[in-house]
Amino acid sequence: MTNNINEIKYDNNKKSIIVFEGPQGVGKTGFANYCREIMPYSNLLRLSGTSDKTKTGYDKAKKMYEQWYNMLKSSEQWDINWIFDRYFFSEELFCRNGYKQYTWSDVYWDLVNKFNETKFNLFVIFLYLEQTELYRERLKRNKPEAYNNMTINESVKQQDAYLKMAEELKSYNNINVITIPTDDFNIAYQKLHKILPPLETKIK
Repeated sequence: MTNNINEIKYDNNKKSIIVFEGPQGVGKTGFANYCREIMPYSNLLRLSGTSDKTKTGYDKAKKMYEQWYNMLKSSEQWDINWIFDRYFFSEELFCRNGYKQYTWSDVYWDLVNKFNETKFNLFVIFLYLEQTELYRERLKRNKPEAYNNMTINESVKQQDAYLKMAEELKSYNNINVITIPTDDFNIAYQKLHKILPPLETKIK
């Protein structure tokens, strides 16, 4: 499912926004940290949305992500790269999968359209597991209880929704949509290097 390197849209004169998305346990944090360490002039952000799952959370999430967009838009001339460990794509997924008591698709598609028009090289990278049984071990992590209630079935449900989202985004001209299986992290990192021009440039 991973994109072919020849399909990547990349302009050496632009900086990049790289977004990692996927269920818990696929390696988003590790991949984001890795990019941050080897990409010059990069800023790493980890976004988890708001804690308000009720209907009042709609406006809170809307304001939050619109302000993040305005900040990114104003940073087009700052000559820096951005790396996101989750972005507004996760908010939409949580709403689609019923974790929130509201729908957010109107805000989501508005943000996607705006994101598509920003003057960056845009990469949205969806990480997933081909062998979903691996979630059983991946979810055994030393984190607060709120993070440890995820079941394999819920992770697979999230994964399916993320991959559907990836297919939806492929119609956007300026967004590089990439899917990478992380069953074997070494192979996954090799694939990341092959399909992410900013990393290729740094390594050479």
